[in-house]
Amino acid sequence: MSLLEFPIRRYQFTVVAFLLLVALGISALRSIPRSEDPYFPISTFVVTAVFPGADPKELERLVVKPIEDQLSELEDLKQLDSTVNDSVAVIIPEFEAFVDVEAKYDEIVREINALRPSLPPELQDIRLRKVNPGLVNIVQVALVSEDAPYADLEFWAKELKDRFKGVAGVRQSETWAYPERELRVALDLQRMAQLGILPGQVMAALASENANVPAGVVDVGPRAFSLRTSGSYARLQEVRDTVVTAVDNQRVRVSDIAQVSWSTAEQNYLGRFDGKRAVFVTANQQDGYSIFETRDRLHAAAELLAEELPNRIQLDLGFDQAVNVAHRLDRLGTDFAIAIALVSITLLPLGLRAGVLVMISIPLSLALGLAALHALGQSLNQLSIAGFVVALGLLVDDSIVVVENIARHLREGKSRIQAALDGTRQILQAVVGCTAVLLFAFLPLLALPGNAGKFIRVLPSAVVATVIASLLVALTIIPFLASRMLSREENEEGNWLLQKLMHGIHTVYRPMMHWALARPALTVLGAMGLFVLSLGLVPVIGFSLFPKADTPQFMITIETADGSSIAATDRALREVEGMLGEMDEVEHWFANLGHGNPKIYYNILPREESTNLAELFVQLKDYHPVRTPKLLEQLRTRLQDIPNARIVLKEFENGPPIAAPIAIRVLGPDLSKLRRLATTVEQIISETPGTRDVDNPLKVARTDLKLKVNSEKARLLGVSTAELDRAVRLAVSGLKAGRFTDERGEAYDIVVRAPIEGRPTLEVLEQVRVPTASGALLPLSQLASLEFAASPTQIQRANRERAVVITAFTASGYNTAKLTGEVEQQLQSLNWPRGYRFEVAGEAESRSESFQGLGAAALVAVFGILAVLVLEFGSFKSTLIVIGVVPLGVLGGLVMLFLTGYNLSFTAMIGFIALIGIEIKNSILLVDFTNQLRADGVGLDEAIERAGEVRFLPILLTSCTAIGGLLPLALQNVG
Repeated sequence: MSLLEFPIRRYQFTVVAFLLLVALGISALRSIPRSEDPYFPISTFVVTAVFPGADPKELERLVVKPIEDQLSELEDLKQLDSTVNDSVAVIIPEFEAFVDVEAKYDEIVREINALRPSLPPELQDIRLRKVNPGLVNIVQVALVSEDAPYADLEFWAKELKDRFKGVAGVRQSETWAYPERELRVALDLQRMAQLGILPGQVMAALASENANVPAGVVDVGPRAFSLRTSGSYARLQEVRDTVVTAVDNQRVRVSDIAQVSWSTAEQNYLGRFDGKRAVFVTANQQDGYSIFETRDRLHAAAELLAEELPNRIQLDLGFDQAVNVAHRLDRLGTDFAIAIALVSITLLPLGLRAGVLVMISIPLSLALGLAALHALGQSLNQLSIAGFVVALGLLVDDSIVVVENIARHLREGKSRIQAALDGTRQILQAVVGCTAVLLFAFLPLLALPGNAGKFIRVLPSAVVATVIASLLVALTIIPFLASRMLSREENEEGNWLLQKLMHGIHTVYRPMMHWALARPALTVLGAMGLFVLSLGLVPVIGFSLFPKADTPQFMITIETADGSSIAATDRALREVEGMLGEMDEVEHWFANLGHGNPKIYYNILPREESTNLAELFVQLKDYHPVRTPKLLEQLRTRLQDIPNARIVLKEFENGPPIAAPIAIRVLGPDLSKLRRLATTVEQIISETPGTRDVDNPLKVARTDLKLKVNSEKARLLGVSTAELDRAVRLAVSGLKAGRFTDERGEAYDIVVRAPIEGRPTLEVLEQVRVPTASGALLPLSQLASLEFAASPTQIQRANRERAVVITAFTASGYNTAKLTGEVEQQLQSLNWPRGYRFEVAGEAESRSESFQGLGAAALVAVFGILAVLVLEFGSFKSTLIVIGVVPLGVLGGLVMLFLTGYNLSFTAMIGFIALIGIEIKNSILLVDFTNQLRADGVGLDEAIERAGEVRFLPILLTSCTAIGGLLPLALQNVG
């Protein structure tokens, strides 16, 4: 018994298999996680170094360069970028996509820990985190109050955070936008000078008393106990009673020379919700959980806490990602239902029973594909669902061909079982070959390297899994059902719709084919000419990496001049908030002053703290494909009227993260030359029509106060530069002397500093005393003087070289790739100084990386398809005939992109791959049957015409089902 006969003869087994597929599909649909976007690991990490009071040059020399040198020795390092600002440096190492992210994280931790002792002791903090697109906050809650103390808001925010952490499915919860409490030791510098006590002595005393060092293990009878010394401050009075030194045989305690009290750090991060003062609480989700179930638990926890809040504090669930996911799934589900309806209409010529058979193959194939996707650890998200919709236009092809051929054998007078066997056997080789070609066509997308490949891989995975499932269903369950359900038509020519189609084939298609066969040269040359002409549309169409995301949220970033105060930035922020408050389409907004908004979209990274930064996360009431872009363009125009600020409205986009679509990286050693070159690049980009929001980080030079030390005098008096710097930092910025843990287990910094409120003034420096080698304390003014000096606002570095990245966005109606090409052409004509050069970054760099290495996979795909065709036909001639139809499909695709105004992109590439697969499948059906007729002794022209007539119906139906399946997706953004 052959494999084809088995499902028909042993129908009991086939029925069990049928029920198993249904059960697998239902189980997978119920248990597969739902999310807005696919999870894909990125081999990129962020090292943040905090050095209070250090300017960019100092931070670059003392911290950034040593860290870069250490990290550059790691294997598989792809890119190493750094950004150095006042007091904060961010180093971003990116490794090759194939590395083990967890193992590389541990390796970086070891390298930084090994380097830490050699870094300056004043380095306050150094943190490492992974850039994980999956760590997106699925809720952002606002605790709103105009008059409640920040201490109360902090208490309730932390209470909500703790409750969120206890929710099943939550990975992490954080609080934002309130001043951090600290235990402040405000030194009386005059009193200390009188007693001859140095700030370093206070720091040392606090550190030694607060140490909690395990003393070892001791035996007590039959048991062993760990012995610990009595360190770690437990009460505020213990800090005050700490002995610093003895003067004239009298103990000097901290309380004798300092005031110890609870205080708050300088507040450089403020939050508002819909214009009202607020603090934020966020939560993100663990992998493998359904966002809807996690959201429901989070809402329940928030509602319980809302009942306990005092009257003057309100809780608002401002952002809920599950709403986006539900909307997207509902919309795609509707598209899916419409697609199935359209597919069912195209099957009417087969007859009711044959159409039902083909429709049965859809849920069975999808069930198997969904189960396979779940087994691979993927989620149900916008890309996987789009993959299933693409597959919908392909998966019925095999069943249509099999059912149509069985029905044709029935019309020839055979029994149902014999027709099922003969019809399936006759078409078997062609169907398997068609599916194999389609799988090889999608191979390049499965093998696409880089982060873009990781992001999009779930889509071709869904297509491939479903298409393989459809082949198994078409060759097993469909023949079995056909042998039981199909019946011979009363009219051998089929139902009336089929008769009409066949009449059209005889009267229209056959004469056209006859005409083409009589003029082969004209037919072939005409087709080739049209294809060549269509290639001229490629530069007009342009290329984009990924389309914008159609979500009802967007970001507004505000940057004032470097060095601007929080108050100056707040003035610009309030103007933007005023505009948002006037817009009926806006539902909520989160305003972040001095900091970026918490991460709420997978490819937008939070901005670090800066007094000249503000960021708004805006939630619209809904998204409309026509009205919303127009609304945002109008708002973008209005924002440009706000003075003294650079304001960028950024819509969410799909794909891996990039800073801006257009980016030029200028590299060279000297900052002043880099600034001049960056200004030239900025001018070129600004003057290129179609660019907007151009940003040059070195545009404005900054003037700082510089403390110029008399080095010769300092050496003669035995004053070390390190001690002088330490004294100044303590007076101006404060120094961390340890951590204080309260009764709730919350840890706070112990900060030793001068007794000032708010930002320090020059008068503070007059109180600074510096110890000499003889033990005397000299005023700072005797060793150093103040002078104004130019200073960089920011230093950027790329692969251990100084660099500056000039960025820009693309205006509506323009193509990013074309604009980048125009800018690059102008830059190449410049006379670049020796040692300086430029590189194209942004979307162009990401696109180049995405397609780098794709050649090998494409080569395997092409030769794989050729191998399948040669194996199918045993002839190079037939193979070339099948391949010859591909240019005509490309012609149609390019013309349609041009007419609809879409760019060539990853999504368009998927469409072309599916199109090529359908073309080759249809050609295989035609050429395979032609060869069968030729083997039976039929002449060439007659065999071609007869094969065209017989195979026209299945080819037409498979093409129509593909169109019907994809049409709702194609029309999704039509208003």
